[in-house]
Amino acid sequence: MTDEKQACEVPQVEKLGWRELYKKEDWWAIWLSLLIIFMAIGLYFSGGTLKPLAVKPAKWATLNQLFGHFSAQAPWYGLQFVFWLVVFTITSRILGFKTSQFLPSFIFLYIISVVIFSIGAWEEAHKYNLEPPLVALLVGLLIANIFRLPKWMDAGFRVEYYIKTGIVLLGATLPFTLIIYAGPVAIIQATVIAVSTCLVVYFAATKIFKLDKRLAACLGAGASVCGVSGTIAVAGAVRAKKEHPCVAITLVIVWAIIMIFFLPFISKVLNLHAGIAGAWIGTSEFADAAGFAAAQAYGLMVGMEDIAVRAFTLMKVIGRDIWIGLWAFGFAIVSVTKWEKDDLGQKPNAMEVWWRFPKFVLGFFLASLIITAVVSPYPMDEYLKTVKPMLVAPIKALRTWCFIFCFLSIGLTTRFRELAAAGSKPFKAFTMGVIVNVILGFIFSVLIFGHYWSTALVTPK
Repeated sequence: MTDEKQACEVPQVEKLGWRELYKKEDWWAIWLSLLIIFMAIGLYFSGGTLKPLAVKPAKWATLNQLFGHFSAQAPWYGLQFVFWLVVFTITSRILGFKTSQFLPSFIFLYIISVVIFSIGAWEEAHKYNLEPPLVALLVGLLIANIFRLPKWMDAGFRVEYYIKTGIVLLGATLPFTLIIYAGPVAIIQATVIAVSTCLVVYFAATKIFKLDKRLAACLGAGASVCGVSGTIAVAGAVRAKKEHPCVAITLVIVWAIIMIFFLPFISKVLNLHAGIAGAWIGTSEFADAAGFAAAQAYGLMVGMEDIAVRAFTLMKVIGRDIWIGLWAFGFAIVSVTKWEKDDLGQKPNAMEVWWRFPKFVLGFFLASLIITAVVSPYPMDEYLKTVKPMLVAPIKALRTWCFIFCFLSIGLTTRFRELAAAGSKPFKAFTMGVIVNVILGFIFSVLIFGHYWSTALVTPK
């Protein structure tokens, strides 16, 4: 078989039937997330909260404060560790991973994650953009590229499982009431920019640089929506090669880190209102953690942290992240009905879209619907005062743990030597998307909707 034939051959998706419900990590991400969500809801309506299980390092200024926190909360950290260890070990065993390899690997992962979360809780962390997911990524990259970890430890570095669980839990923190609250401005701005950026990157990659269309799809999704999450969702939908999402995620991370410093700096030079800067960051950043760090940094510079973060959240976490499922669905249809028909000469099968579609995206919307049904009777002020801290915040904390596991695992399984083989073309195609993102983001946030972003969020809703 020639290299050209190998390059265009598409792996077949195993049809598991009903066994898919317990043989695919997409479904386990849903089941685990629903367990957490219903636990949180049950405790909330019984007068309790899931906060103890969702324990995380508190803000600290001195090591004595940090050690005091761990001393007081040690039993809850122990319970949380056992919870994660049991659910991830059992489900990973069902999925075919050896318990003898997963256990020590996850223990290592959790310990490093606690340290990383602690770094992010330092009072001065925001000054240095030390958001836990980004710190996790950098620590993982350093460990993987300086030291040589045993290959068997990859059993515990389950990037896709952790991010899929985190994405479903993300849905529970985004009730549709918040999407409505975001208003048509955020939705229109996010939609225009997400679509434009994805198409620019995709056509630049395929038409100008002649890259594989599946790699182009991963690059387009990574540049236009929630970088890591969107890349993984689309990679599964189009049956991308193993190295394709790795290349895209690496570029997402590189540019996300650059934008942490670039966007607040330019916003300060232009003396932008915090709401306008937050919206611009929300439409131009490539990762939630990086964008939050950038928006928070600028908000602190101008003394309007809440407004900058709120505008960023409406644009990025609500406006753009909802495109994860839409891009995955769209690319699944194109891959099945067009690419594979052209490459292999096979007649497209409509059911293939279902087998191919990332099921955890359905979990994202289901989680959002469940939380929407629970919180919709509450007015916004009561939601922010009571419902969010007691019900939604613990789910968000556990989501952050999953994201830390994911980003740390990405770093621990990323070897720069292997990625260098991809060459400069993916970087050039992705960078064209970066330029479109930044320019369109500025035009919409400052010139078109500047009045909205500078006035609508001044008074907390």
